[in-house]
Amino acid sequence: MGKIFDPVFMLQSTPEILTALPVTLFLALVSGVIGFLFALIVALIRYFNVRILSPLCKIYVSYIRGTPMLIQLMLVYFGIPLTLRAINEYFGTGFNINGVPRLVFAIIALSFNAAAYMSETIRASLLAVDVGQLEAAYSINMNLSQTLRRILIPQALTIAIPPLANTLISLIKETSLVFTISIIDLMARAKVVGARGFRFFEIYVVVSIIYWIVCTVISRFLILAEKHSRKYERSLVS
Repeated sequence: MGKIFDPVFMLQSTPEILTALPVTLFLALVSGVIGFLFALIVALIRYFNVRILSPLCKIYVSYIRGTPMLIQLMLVYFGIPLTLRAINEYFGTGFNINGVPRLVFAIIALSFNAAAYMSETIRASLLAVDVGQLEAAYSINMNLSQTLRRILIPQALTIAIPPLANTLISLIKETSLVFTISIIDLMARAKVVGARGFRFFEIYVVVSIIYWIVCTVISRFLILAEKHSRKYERSLVS
């Protein structure tokens, strides 16, 4: 009878599983940056209540927050090729439907998902900034662009760092779903290694520890970033 639990297999398999860590980090980083930029646009649209666009952004946020990430990933994975095919047939273009890398599908889905959550965080942070500061900026003839860059956005982002950090950590964990479209990330590599030795429990313990360590390190880094961004507040108090 074989061992019920094999720690040796865990240790031997860890280096091979770690070879897929760069893919997971790449997906999280790129999707996080793209998602943040899109979230900032959505948040500003809703903050200023831009006609037509603001209701559309509200529907987008509601839809993303109300549907599972896996469904969104499948919609992007199957929807983009269908869209390209329709464009080719209607406009006579020659887009290569089968030439889109799977990483692109994953990044698009993860970015749109993260942007919905980040936009609500940023919008709440924008609303937390005292309106009197905006009025003061306008009173010294600062235009809207200057007010956003120098007054509103810097203060809002300082407030938003903790919840944005939580969204980024959630995004790292959401990348575990991309194995469903045949991307070899941590989860996919773990399944391959586990199937080879029929030791799935040990492998899932390993991959859970890897995710835990990665999220802990990033969380600590973002805590330091938050403390650094609030230095000016401590200097004002002192």
